[in-house]
Amino acid sequence: MIIVTGGAGFIGSAIVWKLNKLGRDDIIIIDHLGTEEKWKNLIPLKFMDYIEKDDFLDLVVNDKLSSAFGFGQSEIEAIIHMGACSSTTEQDATYLVKNNFEYTKQLALFALRVDARFIYSSSAATYGNGDKGFSDDEAELSKLHPLNMYGYSKQLFDLWALRNGLLNKLVGLKFFNVFGPNEYHKGDMRSLVHKAFEQILATGKIRLFKSYKSNYADGEQMRDFIYIKDAVDMTLHFLTNKNTAGIFNIGSGVANTWNKLASAIFNALRKPIQIDYIDMPEVIRKKYQYYTCADISKIRKNGYEKEITPIEKSVDDYVTKYLLGGKRLGE
Repeated sequence: MIIVTGGAGFIGSAIVWKLNKLGRDDIIIIDHLGTEEKWKNLIPLKFMDYIEKDDFLDLVVNDKLSSAFGFGQSEIEAIIHMGACSSTTEQDATYLVKNNFEYTKQLALFALRVDARFIYSSSAATYGNGDKGFSDDEAELSKLHPLNMYGYSKQLFDLWALRNGLLNKLVGLKFFNVFGPNEYHKGDMRSLVHKAFEQILATGKIRLFKSYKSNYADGEQMRDFIYIKDAVDMTLHFLTNKNTAGIFNIGSGVANTWNKLASAIFNALRKPIQIDYIDMPEVIRKKYQYYTCADISKIRKNGYEKEITPIEKSVDDYVTKYLLGGKRLGE
């Protein structure tokens, strides 16, 4: 049995989709559906049960999970913990600490107690402005300085696991810029691909932020963009390779410009490239990352051999197979 937290969300639902493709439906999904439409991600998926996240944590803390759902704790093979507030602009630090740090601690301790594999989502936001590099070497963790509270909430757990000697038992994944189907509900946190798709259909143009650094032209700021299908394959690598533990980057290992990503979207839609460069809001200018690129040598050394989809091909797949038809994974 596999428990997937955040299983109705973007990455979580994609993980369940891939598990289904691998013949697994012995899955319990944990999430908080609220008023968003992420529940629609669940419709094509196969799973045993759904539990709201606060109810699940209460059952875990009070050791009532088995009695409430009729399965032994020894049956839990893994907890894939993707449930978190992923908004990089969230200002409520107390909420982020409780939701992203405290909740993760409780689940990690529970997983260790029942001898279940624990794979959790950290974030590339922990790398801050990148001046310390993008190495997933655990020895470098304490040197990192996240630029926002979201990144720091992820950093808190990484450091807690390190201090308590648990990173040789857990797997933490630092996701870079993931895009792809099932992100419809994410509002302002959707990828540029999804936002630009709507902009192009409405106006024929894409809006990108101007650069405020002389060594980067407008739209030439760079990110490590990775397609959701690749991110899921990299995640599930650690479900089958159970002797591997530690922190790992989940990225393409290639830095692409926003301009190149925009061009790929226009090409997928077979439309001429038209980009407007707009002012970046002052509130994010000092916290803006101009360059990210995952060092993926560690996951390669740990046996991950699949080729990562080039950005042009992944954008085309997303646009033509999903966005144009409003489809989700599994439909």
